[in-house]
Amino acid sequence: MSPAIAALIALAGYFAGYRFYSAFLAKRVFGLDDARRTPAHERNDGVDYVPTNRYVLFGHHYASITGLAPMLGPAVAVIWGWVPAMLWVVLGAIFVGCVHDMGALVVSMRAKGFSIGKVAEGILGKRAKTLFHLIIFFGIGLAMGVFVAVIAQLFSVTMAGGAKGYPQSVLPSGGLMIVSMTIGWLYYRKGMRLLPLTLVGFVIQLALVGAGMQWPTFGLAAERWPGAATWTWILLAYAFAASVLPVWTLLQPRDFLNSLLLYLGLGGTYLGFFVLRPEFAADAFDPSPPGAPSMFPFVFIVIACGAASGFHSLVSSGTTAKQIAKESDARFVGYGGMLGESLLGLLAVLACTAGFADSSLWHEHYRDFGAANAGLAPKVAAFVGGCTRFLSGIGIPELVASSFIATVVVSFALTTLDSATRLLRFNIEEIGETLGVPAKGWVRYVSSAMAVGVIAWFAFFRVGEGEGKPAGFALWTLFGIVNQLLAALALLVVTLYLRQRGRTIWFTAVPMAFMAVSTFTAMVFKLIGFWNPGPGKDPQWLLLAVGAILFVLASWLLVEAGLSLARGDRTDSLDIPVDDPPSSSDPAVPGAEAPPSS
Repeated sequence: MSPAIAALIALAGYFAGYRFYSAFLAKRVFGLDDARRTPAHERNDGVDYVPTNRYVLFGHHYASITGLAPMLGPAVAVIWGWVPAMLWVVLGAIFVGCVHDMGALVVSMRAKGFSIGKVAEGILGKRAKTLFHLIIFFGIGLAMGVFVAVIAQLFSVTMAGGAKGYPQSVLPSGGLMIVSMTIGWLYYRKGMRLLPLTLVGFVIQLALVGAGMQWPTFGLAAERWPGAATWTWILLAYAFAASVLPVWTLLQPRDFLNSLLLYLGLGGTYLGFFVLRPEFAADAFDPSPPGAPSMFPFVFIVIACGAASGFHSLVSSGTTAKQIAKESDARFVGYGGMLGESLLGLLAVLACTAGFADSSLWHEHYRDFGAANAGLAPKVAAFVGGCTRFLSGIGIPELVASSFIATVVVSFALTTLDSATRLLRFNIEEIGETLGVPAKGWVRYVSSAMAVGVIAWFAFFRVGEGEGKPAGFALWTLFGIVNQLLAALALLVVTLYLRQRGRTIWFTAVPMAFMAVSTFTAMVFKLIGFWNPGPGKDPQWLLLAVGAILFVLASWLLVEAGLSLARGDRTDSLDIPVDDPPSSSDPAVPGAEAPPSS
């Protein structure tokens, strides 16, 4: 089968999934009803709870969930062949990832916009909430510690290992923050129309991208350009500011404008792909590539974002549920946003299989699992190189194409960092609430400082012999499992919510069971590997200890779910009520958000 035909079938699947399956979920499974007031209206505080135009919120949500992972996961997983990678990216998104994202958004939206961990308290009890919070705390802190270190390398002239960095992305990334804050102020405080603000902001953004290509280091010599350590501190300061500022001032408009850049990149790259019509350079199926773990369950772990990712439940229930203006928007934002990310995952599969000029180059790059997974540079190079080849099909010079794609890659890593820091802040605040910390205004700043401190620890603290390596990189092998574990647990919460409401559960229970089985299987394989890494190698005690703790926490949560089912708990009898469908006396949600958009 040619790549073009395979891509067309995938695109048709996306269309059918949104047109029919998401409509079924919205009406028959979740019962979305615009007569119910959302937390954005009920708890509007102008900081975190802000009723938001659905297109702006889609952009914010899309940019927040779309980091490096949907580009880099497939860049490794295609070593098992393009068929399993593409099937999981497409079918996994339609039937697992989109259901997960939409379900987490709905249950949070009906629980005052609280995070999925807090919602677990209302469905499973207080112990479950604490277990969720611990897993989330570790997962976000680890991931963002690595993201900070990775973005700092990408901003540098030279990355670790001697690969070329992407300093040309610094100017558009920094300039976009100023543009975004200006647009946020003009839209929310001056009531200006969204369309002209968007057009002007996007033109400025493209100009900044061009300026970054022209002056990648602002005219400074390479030796005077900041190194990775300096960029790490700058990024941590930015993450703190983005976490404490009202969501409409920076985070929301920045993510919205940034999503437009990705739309342009996706559209142009797919157009170039269909014009060029390349052939697959990769094998269709290879169950046992050299050095790789077993395809099951690890293809489902390596490809997380782009198919199904537990991190998305934190975004859906962390920032998005606090901004959604009416319930029906959950379908567009939750299900549609995940489909959009899967489009990027599909592009990554195509770029890393059909983006190579010939089969010999592909087999050299993917000669074994270690070569394909050896740090950041090979993965970025495979994705950027493939997309550059596609863009050249519509006449874009390779230098311009590669610089543009690199800027897209870096900018989306940055949007995930600022949103995730805010999510970690929410998680810490909910832990503080459990410990009896009063909900005062200063808590926002203290919890943000603690969130940044945790991220900094994973980025800077070194473990191992000699100079060692950052704790985040040392523990990174666990992140894929933690991420998919969160997806299984979020689907578990959604399934129990539906069961307690007397609704059909099969459309969330089956994906939950699949994610739980594959993730727990991967955890067992990993723990055995940490204990016995092979002849002549010492056990990896740090990974074994942390992995075992996570295994116990996840198993405990499943026990809590079983106890809840045995007790026949209903959420309306617990501390965190999840509302039944509204009565006719409930006030209707306004049809238009304020200020009005064009």
